[in-house]
Amino acid sequence: MIEKRDLDYFSQIVGSENIYSDKAHLIAYSYDATREHFEPDAVIFPRNEDDVSKILKYCNERRIVIVPRGAGSGFTGGALPSSGGIVLAMERHMNKILEIDMKNMVAVVQPGVINMDLQKAVEEVGLFYPPDPASQEYSSIGGNVSENAGGMRAAKYGITKDYVMATRAVLPNGDIIKAGKRTIKDVAGYNISGILIASEGTLAVLTEITLKLIPKPKMTKTAMGIFSSVSEAMNAVYKTMASGITPVAMEFLDNLTIRAVEQTYKKGLPVDAGALLVTDVDGNLEEDLDFQLAQIEKVFKENGCSEFKIAKDKQEASDLWFARRNASPSLSVYGSKKLNEDVTVPRSALPELLEKFYAIADKYNVKIPCFGHTGDGNVHTNVMVDGKDPEQVKIAYQAIEEVFQATIDLGGTLSGEHGIGLAKAPYMKMAFTPEEMALFKSIKMAFDPNNILNPYKMGLS
Repeated sequence: MIEKRDLDYFSQIVGSENIYSDKAHLIAYSYDATREHFEPDAVIFPRNEDDVSKILKYCNERRIVIVPRGAGSGFTGGALPSSGGIVLAMERHMNKILEIDMKNMVAVVQPGVINMDLQKAVEEVGLFYPPDPASQEYSSIGGNVSENAGGMRAAKYGITKDYVMATRAVLPNGDIIKAGKRTIKDVAGYNISGILIASEGTLAVLTEITLKLIPKPKMTKTAMGIFSSVSEAMNAVYKTMASGITPVAMEFLDNLTIRAVEQTYKKGLPVDAGALLVTDVDGNLEEDLDFQLAQIEKVFKENGCSEFKIAKDKQEASDLWFARRNASPSLSVYGSKKLNEDVTVPRSALPELLEKFYAIADKYNVKIPCFGHTGDGNVHTNVMVDGKDPEQVKIAYQAIEEVFQATIDLGGTLSGEHGIGLAKAPYMKMAFTPEEMALFKSIKMAFDPNNILNPYKMGLS
């Protein structure tokens, strides 16, 4: 429990205007997108890396829990103060783009920078930062790195880890480290920066991130395919990727999701369709984009696509993407509680994976609408129930466990982008052997022997 002397010490470091223990702030920093609720004992807004170092050193000596937080937009409780302590909030001060290096095509940012703000800044000078999580308008780069966020462009461009070149971070004892370099190649020493990616704030507090940028493609085109069944659409996904064409995005909606979007927004979607695939291609020559779309259309139609629509302009492209962008909020028509998972399998396993999910839905008599980033094998699986009915909630969690088991049986993973946090911690033993879990715990112990940094996440404590 934090005492007055602790608060007084922190005030000396950051100033009284940057530390709060009043009820309003404790409630505001007690939740994330999971809607779970854990109040911290205090909220601190560090001004710089030196503040972070002093705070962590003191907390390590006093065994005070620290939970780093970006925008609090996570779906698995990674930034929840589940055991009290201090929320270290980065959005107020540590939110600057420090440098855009045109010569070496890198950006140096603080962890509180919003993803979309970075994208806009680099695009103004002709560069491109591809990782685009659905939360890009409000999620922070520090949070993206901590969870290894993905996004719709991952099919072609990869995910956050593919763009992190170097990090500065503060260890739980207050030591400041720099991991990685601004160089294209770097094989000296252990890949500490790589270990910090997706560590969910359990190992160190990120204070500076160096990101790779690429030239911005000059043009993009969008198309949508309509399929009579999910199986046909899933076959079209991996066969397209194997054909030599790499679309920027290959996004999927099943019939339940299509119906939910149409019921909510009335956009004239084909409610009898088994599935929709929405895809983007990009490049610098229009004929190249036309060739890519022609090849995609060919593969789609060989796999049951009844209609292939190409957007004529930006407005039509936006209209085609509307259903995918609004898939998640529309699902509330099926229930007040959504267990939203982001399992991922090899692309060729997608047809079998979706068949298994729908069989689980039939077994438990629940609706499991699915959509997601099928271009990289990442499916957002949503078990929908009445949150006020304890029996339905219990059934939903039973269904989710079978969803995870089906995913693991097909060589997949518990999470493609949301991370583990609190929500998926109970399932880690399904996905990893005792020896692997022991190794994870030993890494945590090496960084944080007193277990003060975001404890009880990822099944590590």
